Amino acid sequence: MKRLAAIIVFIIFFWCESFAQHDTIFRFERSFDYPIESFTVNNLGELFLINANNQLKKIDEKGDSAGVFNMVTKYGKLSYVEAQNPWRTILFYKNFSTIVLLDKFLNVLNNINLKKSNIFKVSTVTSSYDNNLWLYDEQDNKLKKIDIDGNILFESFDMRRVLDSVPSPVQLLDADGFLYMYDPEKGLYTFDYYGALKNRLPFLHWKNFSVINKILYGFDDHSFYTYPLNSFDLRQYPLPTPFADYTTIKIENSKIYVLKNGRLSIYAVRP
Repeated sequence: MKRLAAIIVFIIFFWCESFAQHDTIFRFERSFDYPIESFTVNNLGELFLINANNQLKKIDEKGDSAGVFNMVTKYGKLSYVEAQNPWRTILFYKNFSTIVLLDKFLNVLNNINLKKSNIFKVSTVTSSYDNNLWLYDEQDNKLKKIDIDGNILFESFDMRRVLDSVPSPVQLLDADGFLYMYDPEKGLYTFDYYGALKNRLPFLHWKNFSVINKILYGFDDHSFYTYPLNSFDLRQYPLPTPFADYTTIKIENSKIYVLKNGRLSIYAVRP
């Protein structure tokens, strides 16, 4: 993990200069050209692609097909795929308050109807470090942890008791011993595993974020941000031209993943 963080810092340092000089530290590796609606990637380098036909395809780190799931729309319109846990993939259907869990071969493990747990308004779900699931219940204004059967294992205090305004998160992430919750209009909230608020960072209008080895990475439409959580030194860098107007962009496994115009391009980092 320390080597990965060092590589990413190296990327950032030469971000602008490398593209301007056409001597890029990024090496185009491969692309997937069939129309892709969305994707995610896990820390093993495995890709999860949703195509225009609502088919979920898993691609291993070598670029080979590792599984297909054809019943994406069986449970309604898919909101997103989350694959933080390499052994279990989350399909989340916001409008139907339903979570579908797939195993590493994209077989259905279970489907969770959140309404049966009296959870009715959820916009984001993520895997927890202990193989359960985190979510934010916007009706109760509480963070909740559930198991794979939908049983509530933990719930936090009511956020209205400690926050000046109630968040509407679009992303949750369990990383480096903390739970991160992002609302693009209010910022990034950090909680411990007991639901206690540790801090709130006023980073607004980001499209997505990652936390790798205590470093926060974020993107908006035009810029890339880094923020070491131990030194509080926010830095902003313009996106290189090939990455502009992206649909989704992610950093993982010393690589940059860019979805643009239905094409997913992967850039490896020169050693």
